[in-house]
Amino acid sequence: MSRTIRTLLGVTAAAGIVALGVPALSAAANASTMSAGTFDEVRQDRPFLFNYTFNGHLKVAGGNFTMGGRVFLTVKYNSGRAAFSKWQIARPHSITPGGAIYVDTTIAAPCAGSKNGYARAYDEATNRWSARLPVSICQRID
Repeated sequence: MSRTIRTLLGVTAAAGIVALGVPALSAAANASTMSAGTFDEVRQDRPFLFNYTFNGHLKVAGGNFTMGGRVFLTVKYNSGRAAFSKWQIARPHSITPGGAIYVDTTIAAPCAGSKNGYARAYDEATNRWSARLPVSICQRID
């Protein structure tokens, strides 16, 4: 009898895994088959930013901007004083959805200390701002 219960539980668990896996697989398939004609759908998502350090500078990048549109990136101290700003054209990128920007700032990085500032980007075509991305702003002393 315990063998029958184990068999039933095994079938139920396997069915649950398959049922859970099917939506994930179909969503992945839909995302991977997205054509250039669907960028308007992607652009409707809120623009986002992320940062990284390369070659001693803070890099700010993001996606879900209007493809080919102008994007204004600003990095400010929490007080509101600007540390860096630049207009950029959103372009396609293999791993970033929608129009993407990748900006090399003049801000030194990595930077020890707290997140004393933030980055934000404005999509001119949609009049939408990204959420604030907390960043550390420091000045190189050498």
